[in-house]
Amino acid sequence: MTNQSNPSQKTIPQPTQTPLLKDIEGIHDIPMQSEGFTFNHTMLRVKDPVKSLEFYSKILGMTLLHIKRFPEMQFDLYFLAKLTAEERDSLPNTDEELAIYAFRQRGILELTHNYGTETQADFSYHDGNQQPQGFGHICFSVPNLEEAIAWFDENNVEYVKRPEDGKMKHIAFIKDVDGYWVEIVQADRMAD
Repeated sequence: MTNQSNPSQKTIPQPTQTPLLKDIEGIHDIPMQSEGFTFNHTMLRVKDPVKSLEFYSKILGMTLLHIKRFPEMQFDLYFLAKLTAEERDSLPNTDEELAIYAFRQRGILELTHNYGTETQADFSYHDGNQQPQGFGHICFSVPNLEEAIAWFDENNVEYVKRPEDGKMKHIAFIKDVDGYWVEIVQADRMAD
């Protein structure tokens, strides 16, 4: 496929290993200017950073890589990643190096806390799944869905959908402490 907007622009062809990936409306070849871009993070606003950090580290095993504090603007940013043991063992040793490391990764979760929300009893963020819908969910791939479900049950995690519910038996949706949905999948079951 060629880029219709600027035919002289140099591009890289999109992968088309399967018929499913061919001729999808709206997909263009990759502009050379975007080489080196990395999809780095998704941001969720959280009411109470302590409760959110506990959920993402204790339940989903994420590692806090970096914190950016902006007291003059009354918010903090927490950057978490799901790392392998090898990645955890080889993390940089300074805050500056960790910041650079964090912003070079893929799939980082940024939690944004606006000061004061944690003390407001009736405060909550829109999860994107109620009307008007917008943002939907983040997703974790797990090596064994049944073992993950047992772990969530052991830790009293709230479900939106258990694997046995509905027609899609190979996925679950849990909620974090702010009500955001987290999809849970096992990769080798997703080809169905």
